[in-house]
Amino acid sequence: MKKNNIKILLFILVISISLFLISFFKVETDYFWHISAGKYMVNNGILKSDIFSWLLSGKYWMSHEWLFEVILFMFKKIFGNFHTILYCFICIVSLLFIIYHYNKNNFIKNIPYTLLYFTLFIIIFISYIQARPHMISFSFIALTTFILYDLYKNKDSKKIYLLPVITVVWSNIHGGSSNLSYILCFIFLVVGLFSFKFKKMESNRLSKTQLYKYILVMFLCMIGVCINIHGVKMFIYPYENMLDTTMINNISEWQSTSLSNLYHYFYYLFILFIVFTMLISDKKIRFIDLVLLLFATYLGLKSIRFWIYSPIIVSSFIFDYVKDRKIDYGTRGVLCILTVFLFSFFLINFNNTINVKYRINLSDNMVKTIKKESPKRLFNMYDYGGELIYNDIKVFIDGRADLYTKYNYKDYLNISSLNKDYVRLIDKYNFDYLLVSSKYPINTYLKYNDQYELLLKDKNVLLYKKIVN
Repeated sequence: MKKNNIKILLFILVISISLFLISFFKVETDYFWHISAGKYMVNNGILKSDIFSWLLSGKYWMSHEWLFEVILFMFKKIFGNFHTILYCFICIVSLLFIIYHYNKNNFIKNIPYTLLYFTLFIIIFISYIQARPHMISFSFIALTTFILYDLYKNKDSKKIYLLPVITVVWSNIHGGSSNLSYILCFIFLVVGLFSFKFKKMESNRLSKTQLYKYILVMFLCMIGVCINIHGVKMFIYPYENMLDTTMINNISEWQSTSLSNLYHYFYYLFILFIVFTMLISDKKIRFIDLVLLLFATYLGLKSIRFWIYSPIIVSSFIFDYVKDRKIDYGTRGVLCILTVFLFSFFLINFNNTINVKYRINLSDNMVKTIKKESPKRLFNMYDYGGELIYNDIKVFIDGRADLYTKYNYKDYLNISSLNKDYVRLIDKYNFDYLLVSSKYPINTYLKYNDQYELLLKDKNVLLYKKIVN
């Protein structure tokens, strides 16, 4: 009975963690074009070509998140400005519940370890609380990993046949990450071919039944990735993105993990925490666990956007290495105190959370002025694009870097930073208005150029108009 009570308290704690994390929700620039795309598709049909850029209008657009955008807009239609908070809360609860459901018996083996694990998990997760499709992908990754492990431990498992169905849904909600379903299948398949013991490590060859199931489901998942509005292109799309150095080097969330950034040390700390847990454990290290840890760590080091994959994937095996520890007197009290603290934090920040302002860079006055001027060839900073689209203003560039990188993304970088032949590029596009940041060199060029007139300055955002002689 005592352990059942602890399980209940841990479940309540999971809910409190979800509410706590919601307090860190923030609106970011991509939200605006996502919601605008969803609105268009609900009213006019699925988008496969650009409608938001004056330069690339009609060009093919890989709308690999179309279903998410429709869902998000429907949430807004039903729940109003509360839609983003509700969406994120549902995604967080779903992810944590999946992890809790598969680990509830393991969690109570060592409560202090469980709490330390969740502390590091929360620190990493905080930066991902956004109304974006990756929030749903996190649950898909957790489900995929747990289902694959279920077959690894039980050759008669039939849960594996859910993966192709999950992949089809995943491919339409967040196609860019849906390839993980067959990649993870492939990892289990390959590792399952080996049988060896080497010091603390061991690997047991899987039965033919298990191997056949992994092979079949892997190919079904590969087909599932292609069942979307873009077909086989979705299969290739993620790999093209990963090879696009221009995008990777210039978009903050794509940048690699660095020793020069203090916040990045939390990720290194988490990986060291997991490695240390496996090394000091009395149990042999399963080869599959090590390979999955290395795979998740590789992704995390390659890009900070993949950090969260590590705690999600690791949660499927790390508690197997944790020693049993008696439930101390006062454990229930500690769990209750933590739950009250997290819930209180949520209540204190409740007003700020639900009254989130859907504005980041552009004020109402700036938007009103731009609309009044009605530019035909507006230059804008990358971070302003989403808000401009949200306000029905055609853009030069926005957060859909995968679209622009084939056309004008490099030109945008050169113009905004006054690199190379920026004067020729400005003449090439013949901008009639330029919406720039005071923090970029382009502002200095416009400020001292008598061909441009400053119409409005609002904090760090400036609107220039080209003077027509």
